[in-house]
Amino acid sequence: MRISRKKRPQKPLIPQYNKNHQIKAPEVRVLARNKENLGVMSIEKARELAAEEERDLVEINPKAEPPICMIVDFTQFKYQKEKEAKKQKASAHVVDIKGIRLTVRMSDGDMAVRRKQASKFLDRGDKVKVEIILRGRENAKPQMAFDVIEKFYGLLSSDFPLKYEQEPAKQANKVTATIVKK
Repeated sequence: MRISRKKRPQKPLIPQYNKNHQIKAPEVRVLARNKENLGVMSIEKARELAAEEERDLVEINPKAEPPICMIVDFTQFKYQKEKEAKKQKASAHVVDIKGIRLTVRMSDGDMAVRRKQASKFLDRGDKVKVEIILRGRENAKPQMAFDVIEKFYGLLSSDFPLKYEQEPAKQANKVTATIVKK
């Protein structure tokens, strides 16, 4: 099988803005560059105002009635919007689901290590998926796995308030639960 090395097109960081002659509305609400409202006027008059100031007429809210346009230098406006979008993207945290695997015959020391890992994940804002794989005769007594998950949940909830996003449930030979921070 051949691996494609082509770069996938990235989504643009900022939306596309209509400017000057791309604006189709007959009337627009015009704002000056200092956000001062100049009022509702015809598109021709708004374009003339922008041309007098040697700036562009940019449609910033096309869904409003009438659409809202601003008289600005388009290149500078676009640069500011890209800068804001990058800053917003950098501050966004993607919530991951981190897995913690327990066993029915787990010692208290091992449980403490898993607790420390899980509290680190929850502190970062991630979700924790607790999983117990039942082997052999353990399948006959899944209640033991439910008890271990409840014990683990009790240990974690002493650190900070928690809740189950997914209650403990048995699926084939696994018992899983998803825990999140309140």
